Formats: sequence, C-alpha cells, structure tokens
Amino acid sequence: MRYRPFGLAGQAVSCLTLSLGARDIAGGAEAGRELVYSALEAGINSYRLETADPVLAEVLGEALRHVDRKLVQVSLTLGAGDGRRGSQRDFSAQGITASIDRALHTSGLGWFDLAILDEPGDHELPQSTLNALKALRATERVRLLGISGDSGVMDTYVSTGAFDVLATPFHVNASWQVRARLRAASEGDMAIFVYGYFPDSLNIAKRPAVAPAPKKGLFGFGGGPKATEAPQTLTGHFAFLHRTNNWSAEAICLAYALMDPSVSSVMIEASDVERLNTLSLVPDRDMPPGLAAQIEMARVAGAKAA
Repeated sequence: MRYRPFGLAGQAVSCLTLSLGARDIAGGAEAGRELVYSALEAGINSYRLETADPVLAEVLGEALRHVDRKLVQVSLTLGAGDGRRGSQRDFSAQGITASIDRALHTSGLGWFDLAILDEPGDHELPQSTLNALKALRATERVRLLGISGDSGVMDTYVSTGAFDVLATPFHVNASWQVRARLRAASEGDMAIFVYGYFPDSLNIAKRPAVAPAPKKGLFGFGGGPKATEAPQTLTGHFAFLHRTNNWSAEAICLAYALMDPSVSSVMIEASDVERLNTLSLVPDRDMPPGLAAQIEMARVAGAKAA
C-alpha cells in the first residue's frame, strides 16, 4: 500500500479508501468486521461510512477498537439518510448533528476525521446547518468538512473555500468539466477523494443486454421470441482496456485514477475479502509502458466523436 499526505496536519492516508455500506453488513456484523480486518492487513487506513447508519458505524468502530485512533482516517457521509428504512435526505442542523452524535456514540471512535455532505443542492444548505458544522468542528467531533457529488453545483461549493475536501467521480473518460473541478480544488488547497473510477459504460458485466437477430423459421418467418444475451466484448475507443495482458479493465482504471498527483485517495467498494485483496494490490503495480498515453488518445478521440 502507498500513502499520501492528507489535510493541513499532514496526516498520511492510504491511497485506497474502503467505502462501507449496507451491502457490507448484509451478511451480518461479523462479515463486515472481517472485511475491515482484511483492509487493515492490506495497509488501508482510510474508511468511509456511506450513510450515518448506527449499525454500520458500530461495526467499523468494533473492528478498529484495537488500532491507534490517530493512525486511521474515518469519514462519515451526511445528508444521505441513516441507512434505516424510511430515512430521507436531511441537511438540517438538527439532522446532521443528531447523525454525527449517534454514529459517534455507537462506534466509540471519538471523532470523525471528515464529514462529507452528499451532493446538497444549491438551496439545501441553510445558514443554520453551516453554523452547526462550525460548532461540530469547534468541539472536535468533526475535524474536516467535505463535499461530494458530480453536478455543476459542486463548482460553486469548491469556489467558496468553505470545504477542506472534494469527493467526486473520476475515471479514464472523465469530462473536461470534472478535470477542471479537480484542478480548481487542488489550487484551492482542497484534498481530493475520487470514486466511480470504473463506470458501467466500461464494465462488460454491467452493460445492458442486447437482442441478437431473430432466427428464421421454416418459411422465412420469425422463429419465436427474441432471446437476449450480454455482450462479451467492449467496442469503441476503450476496448483495449479488456485486452491488456495480466491486467483487468477495472485494475487499469483504478491505476489510472491513482496516477493523478492531486488525488489523495480513491474510494473502493469490496463485496468480499477476495475482491478487496485484489484491488489492494493495484497501487504497487506499474501500468504497462504506453498504456497511459493510449488512454489519453482514446479519451481525446472519444471527445471528438461525441
């Protein structure tokens, strides 16, 4: 694992952040803890709670109980609900304060290194909420504040200088708007976390099924209902991602995101320990010579064709 500076205090953060959600505790609390234990063994010291679910916070807190708290970085996503049935987006001062206090109580973590607001709209953050966030920082229940999302309003939030961290999707085919946002955040001394490094458009397993040409019947008419099948190859400018020896397309996309020097950490999701261990090996691998240039040429060619 490799580490990068994070925050003005110079804390070292692993270049991979394990993002934890309801899927990771669907098999029980023990399964969630085992995933965190494996992440620790792989050298990952950065964790993100996707919601303020107190059960999820408790699982992470128990897994980190015997680790020096100052050596791990824990982020909490706010505004996305608390993971419980019927919970809704809530950016009110009361809602955010209650979410943080409840997660701290159940996790026993003492504080959250980063509170990330989940893509609030341009009218979703009242002054009372901003005041509450300042109070949370003053009492050190939260150390840093971040903003997450990919809509145009993110540019406005970045320009305010009110946030310490930007979390945004970034991948091999990211638009110029996203790249400009990363540059603006970096110039504003914001730390940058990225996610969505392997979008569905590049993932064969998640591409929509297609209908093959129907077979002809005895007299040339249709021979029954159309069947569907998932495509086994990716065509287009980025098809080479699936034809690189000893590299999966996802590993290439993850390595590409890690190449950007402004990126502090890439958020990953791992449904099981095997997948986690596979992804954790990527930071120590060097992409094949010329592959980064090939990605850039494909990106430019794709932009011209759009």
